[in-house]
Amino acid sequence: MTNRDSAGYDVAVAYRIYPKVSKPAKSFPFGDNKLRQAEMCLRSFRNSLGSLRVKVWAILDGCPEEYREFFQRYFAPEDLVLIEVDKIGNEATYAMQLDVLLSQQDAEVVYLAEDDYLYLPNKFPNLVRFLNDGPEVDFVTPYDHPDCYHLDLHHEPKWITVFEGHHWRTAASTCLTFLTRKSALAKYERTIRTYSRGSGDCAMWLSLTKKRVFNPLTLLRFFSEGEYYWRILVKAWFFCWRQIVFGKAAKLWVPLPGFATHLAAGLLSPSVDWLAVLGEEARLEKEHGYCMGALGATGSVFRSSDRAKVP
Repeated sequence: MTNRDSAGYDVAVAYRIYPKVSKPAKSFPFGDNKLRQAEMCLRSFRNSLGSLRVKVWAILDGCPEEYREFFQRYFAPEDLVLIEVDKIGNEATYAMQLDVLLSQQDAEVVYLAEDDYLYLPNKFPNLVRFLNDGPEVDFVTPYDHPDCYHLDLHHEPKWITVFEGHHWRTAASTCLTFLTRKSALAKYERTIRTYSRGSGDCAMWLSLTKKRVFNPLTLLRFFSEGEYYWRILVKAWFFCWRQIVFGKAAKLWVPLPGFATHLAAGLLSPSVDWLAVLGEEARLEKEHGYCMGALGATGSVFRSSDRAKVP
């Protein structure tokens, strides 16, 4: 079951990319070559989509021509919009993602994607079905962040459910790669846009989910113990007080184990051998070149019109 609209797409994707390797990703394969690492991640995203029909807006922030070319290898012209900007930075490209997804008319389900995530094959349709048919779902992230298990900030009650034989858990926060509906994005737009004004992703999410923001003793404890978490709570109230006081709490869910991981040293999504996944991707990259895995049997890129409807 999908929310495909009259344009025929299941998901609208705003995918932002920058041509420099982030410090946490330097220890992974192609950590000295952002072009190859970014294409490895894009290829894994493409292969994760399964039978979904997606339209992609690629926001290229100061990227050389080669970045345009690999998006064109993985997505057909009718399914791809290339947006080139000149090194405007993280907060500005995030704001552009919101502008694109809130103004597009191609799909109700929307996805904000960063360029340094690695995905498991054929898992993205599960995210879409859970968003559409799961219990009280506002946002879904494919990334099971290890902070949820290790940081005091995240030690609070959570909901767990089973959907299509897979466990799903609520989370207080995540990063900036997530799936939602266009209507939910519009509903929470004021709060979601605070990241571009300096709130940080964790403060933004804690305000949306209303986790750990109402207990002043928590803030005082973090402050007295010299932990930086108190700054996050202060930012949440400074930037997002309207949502905290008057807004409806949103539910953010994550699959267990995760369907994707952020390429950040020490912060890989648990319970999946991501190093093996990375090794296989790197092997295919070296043996077959950039296009391996993205091409159909005829050697042409997949088109959304070639894909079957999601069951």
